[in-house]
Amino acid sequence: MSRRVESFYDSCPQNEWIRMDRHRMEFRTTLRAMGEFIPPRSTILDIGGGPGRYSIELAKAGHRVTLLDLSSQNVELARQKAREMGVEIATFVHGNALDLSRFADSAFDAVLLMGPLYHLVEPSDRDLAIREALRVLAPDGLFFASFINRYSVYIDLLKHDPGEITSCAKRYEELMTTAVHIPTEQNPGFTDAYFIHPMEIEPLMSGHGLSTLRLAVAEGLIAPVEAAVNGLPEEAFDAWVDVCYRLGTDPTTWGAGEHMLYVGRKS
Repeated sequence: MSRRVESFYDSCPQNEWIRMDRHRMEFRTTLRAMGEFIPPRSTILDIGGGPGRYSIELAKAGHRVTLLDLSSQNVELARQKAREMGVEIATFVHGNALDLSRFADSAFDAVLLMGPLYHLVEPSDRDLAIREALRVLAPDGLFFASFINRYSVYIDLLKHDPGEITSCAKRYEELMTTAVHIPTEQNPGFTDAYFIHPMEIEPLMSGHGLSTLRLAVAEGLIAPVEAAVNGLPEEAFDAWVDVCYRLGTDPTTWGAGEHMLYVGRKS
């Protein structure tokens, strides 16, 4: 995995923590899926767990969680946040999704890849990360993975500066064609990233022997108006969570969101 990715997250661990405050719908629908599928008191490996937003919530729910992240600063912030909240995370590991050799085969009831697959721009690396995660996953274990939707390229533009389309149409078309962003001096933006077409996710996972339990757009239909929905009273926001979770599995909605969530079972 690129050193640029590690440096990017080392430089802004707090930003990654608060990202889920900006993307509340993604966070809530993902947690709902985890709550629906993960049995009580499971052992979980959170690969690319960042500063621990999912790890902490899962530990609160009674699971035994190991957090691994490429960024040492993310790991340190996760440790700090867990301590502040009085939550016990079993182990914190500074490591790489491509090498899980420190863990035994079939060691976990569930594994999470909530980020690495959209920073691995080479198909061979994505395959390796999936194989490593499956190696440490017990038979019949649960596999969760998040992806950045290819159409998020345009959704992000719509949300922040739609008028820019006149000056950057070629660059955005290239992103749609290559599905890969590599930062340059002229276009730093995000770090190394891969944007998957939603229809490519299930074939990728079935190719690794996984049985699909849920494939859904995380934000549902609200991505372009996310800020407005975030500002709603809690009762109204909760109602939109219900709508987005229910409609998120409909393939006709997948292009409307920025992130996809895959849930599968190891055969």
